[in-house]
Parts: sequence; C-alpha cells; structure tokens
Amino acid sequence: MDSIVLNMPVTVKAKLTKKLKTKLLKDLDEDIKRAELEMQQLEIEKKRALQENTVLNPTAADRQRLDSARQHFDSALQKRADFCEQVQQRKDEMEKLVFGAEIIQGTVERQVEVHIGDDMRELMNVEVLVEDDKIIAIRG
Repeated sequence: MDSIVLNMPVTVKAKLTKKLKTKLLKDLDEDIKRAELEMQQLEIEKKRALQENTVLNPTAADRQRLDSARQHFDSALQKRADFCEQVQQRKDEMEKLVFGAEIIQGTVERQVEVHIGDDMRELMNVEVLVEDDKIIAIRG
C-alpha cells in the first residue's frame, strides 16, 4: 500500500473587519445579558424555594433540605457569574484587537490522500482565511 486517505484538520481564521468585530461584540453582550437574566431568575427561584421549605421548628432533615437547596442555587449562580466574567474578559480582549487581525474561528476537516514520503507537517498545517464570509486565502 503506497497511499491512504486521511481526515486532516483545517484551521479557519477570520480577518477582523468592522462588521465582524461589531457582530462578535454584540454576541458577547447578548451572552452576558442572558446569563444575568438567568441569575436574576435563579435568585427569585432560590428565595421562593427557601421560603416554601422554611418551617418554625426545623428538624435535621429540614435543615439538610434547606442547605441542599441553597447549595444547588448558589452553585448555579456561581457558574453563571463565572461565565459572565469569562465573557467579559473575551469582550475586553476583542475590543483591543485591531482591524486586520486574524482570529481563529474553528476547525473543519478535509480528506487528503497521503503517500509514502509526504511531509506530514506540511499536510497538517493548512488554514483557510476568511474576510466577511468570503475565502480570501488558503495557506499550506
């Protein structure tokens, strides 16, 4: 056997334009707003759940149930707070990027027939550069 067909990764990069930067910043803002709304809803649900499960003379089981509910809501709230912080950091980084910068959008796969003696590194290092949804370069 002298050749075989392999699936190889291709990095897709986008050239940062005003249009793309505006879209990405808008998406990040929407992610933050959505998480903040979820946090508000969780706070309301937490308050309701704790009020509904509060009794005058709580037993150990009642206290355990309250602690469990509180931990559940606190954990969910913390996840969303962490998410907001991460998104805000990405937004801050995005705002600092200059137009023309190349940002990684993801990867796709391509099929390549490889032969004995081919340079594997050369086959692996392929990327597609996109500007406003149009392919402007294929680098290898």
